[in-house]
Amino acid sequence: MNQVITQPPLQTETTQASRPPRVPTRRKSSRKDRISLGGYVGRAAVWLLVAFNLFLLVWMVITSLRDTRDIVRDPLGLPAVPFWENFSTAWSTGAFGPALINSVVATLVSSILVVAISAPAAYVLAKSTRKLSSTFTLLFVLGLGVPGQVLLVPVYIMMARFQDISHLKMINSIQGLIIVMVGLGIPFTVFLLAGFFRSLPVEIEEAAAIDGSSGIRTFIQIVLPLARSGLVTAFMLAVISGWNETLFSLVLLTTSENRTLPIALLAFLDQAQFNGADWGGLFAGIVMVVTPVLALFIWLGRRIVEGMTVGISK
Repeated sequence: MNQVITQPPLQTETTQASRPPRVPTRRKSSRKDRISLGGYVGRAAVWLLVAFNLFLLVWMVITSLRDTRDIVRDPLGLPAVPFWENFSTAWSTGAFGPALINSVVATLVSSILVVAISAPAAYVLAKSTRKLSSTFTLLFVLGLGVPGQVLLVPVYIMMARFQDISHLKMINSIQGLIIVMVGLGIPFTVFLLAGFFRSLPVEIEEAAAIDGSSGIRTFIQIVLPLARSGLVTAFMLAVISGWNETLFSLVLLTTSENRTLPIALLAFLDQAQFNGADWGGLFAGIVMVVTPVLALFIWLGRRIVEGMTVGISK
């Protein structure tokens, strides 16, 4: 009995041609592969800048504890014995005591007024749907681009004329400097807080309106607590800006009893140039001016950066 042996059919050229071509699988690139050469260069540049700034900060503190002769002999050396007398010299000779009080008063009062004036204005501009509100917002934004050097002479003339009319002391007075600092700080603060108020949910205000709450009550009891982080950020930025203000203080304040810390530091530098350079006392004065703002930024630096990012991105 003959057995029939079946063989599998041979694959013809047509069958082989009908198969889809194999697509080579691509290996997933890792995070290191996705970082380009420009990213490495940018990171290196940022870290070099950070290292340079830290070096300057450490060198400034170390130099403030050295004698002037040691500084001239070796500018980058270390103090054999800390020379703490530099701080007492800067405090007494440079009149940093009254200047510290003036700086604290001018900075705190102007910062509080800036936030108190800018918060209602920013809320109205953020929630209003009228075309006029966008025009006012544009004016505040344009105020950010005006340099202070351009405003120096007009502000001085305006303050002098206002002093003649009202018989209120505006030139060579802390209250006049506070008014100028408030005017300079309002544009940026309004621009920053408007972003926070736009990010707040509208449903909360609508619910408050349904419950019979007025607009002022809603703003004070509901909106301001929700925007607390934005208000803190705006206040801290106003404090930093007011503490470092030098240009208008140099022009408006002419007597030593009304000087702020930056102006007292400049006067101490001029005095040291005529009476002999006291580099140790000068660096001690710089440390006294920089330390409060530096400590504040170290304490609240992350909140300030996050607040600026949220407010400006909205």
